[in-house]
Amino acid sequence: MKPNLGAIAEYKKKVHTQLSLGLIKHLDTLFTTLSVDVSKQRLNEFMAGFNITNKLKENYQMLTLGGDAELELVDSLDPFSEGTMFSVRPPKKSWKKIFNLSGGEKTLSSLALVFALHHFKPTPLYFMDEINAVLDFKNVSIVACYIYEQTKNAQFISLRNNMFEIADRLIYNTTKSGGINSKTIVFKQTISV
Repeated sequence: MKPNLGAIAEYKKKVHTQLSLGLIKHLDTLFTTLSVDVSKQRLNEFMAGFNITNKLKENYQMLTLGGDAELELVDSLDPFSEGTMFSVRPPKKSWKKIFNLSGGEKTLSSLALVFALHHFKPTPLYFMDEINAVLDFKNVSIVACYIYEQTKNAQFISLRNNMFEIADRLIYNTTKSGGINSKTIVFKQTISV
């Protein structure tokens, strides 16, 4: 009888295949477990952030002087499939979805949401260029006071007098940049013709 010289190579191939199948099964189990863990963590973090509804209501009532706001899950069993619904009731008006509001009402609603998120997880920098462009004088003053009181160390950009009169510091840019401490100067509005 002749020895099978390819038996060693065939044996190594079968061992490699068995190890590969075992490794694939192990990796598949590991991936499934990791995927479930990540999904749970994602849901937990989302729900922790979603608990801003009380702060949202408080902010909206303060910004609108008496309105009401509601943030709801469209599908509470699977919040990622359908998302959320943001509804508000401006003072002396009925409940509306945010996309059915006027420009000023949308701005106040959005700011209430941003400030609720700020309360949940503050960040050092906010870029909110011309957040008061569609607001009337009264609402600009309300927003300015809220920003001043609630969001220390944040920067906001505005071209409206009643917004920057309350600021601690004004930054201007012409050909050179500079800063002014607004608490030490008196503002006078002049009209030129």
